[in-house]
Amino acid sequence: MNAFPDPLWPVLVLAAVSFGDALLCIKPVPFVAKCFEDVGFPRRWWRAAAPIKLAAAAGLVAGIWVPYLGALTSAAVVLYFLVAIAMHVRARDFGRNLFLNATGMLALSVFTLLYSFA
Repeated sequence: MNAFPDPLWPVLVLAAVSFGDALLCIKPVPFVAKCFEDVGFPRRWWRAAAPIKLAAAAGLVAGIWVPYLGALTSAAVVLYFLVAIAMHVRARDFGRNLFLNATGMLALSVFTLLYSFA
């Protein structure tokens, strides 16, 4: 495992996407709120999504200079989307949110972890 990302661009792409996703979760836009509802994510926890995603973006960017932080954050993002996919499957939500959003983000996260840090 590399201490620093090489190449850097996948980490920056994942950080930008995580940041954008966090902005959509601050006051969940309708399609994000529907996704949360469809998987049975408790409403009282909705406001935790934005800080978690902001922390992921910050950890990825800080990992450019802090050894292993980017790799650890990338692995955490992979775990986050594995849990998200499990929630979709458990809720039998086999639509766009699972197959495009969660699976696409898992693919981007795994690609970033393997391509930039392995």
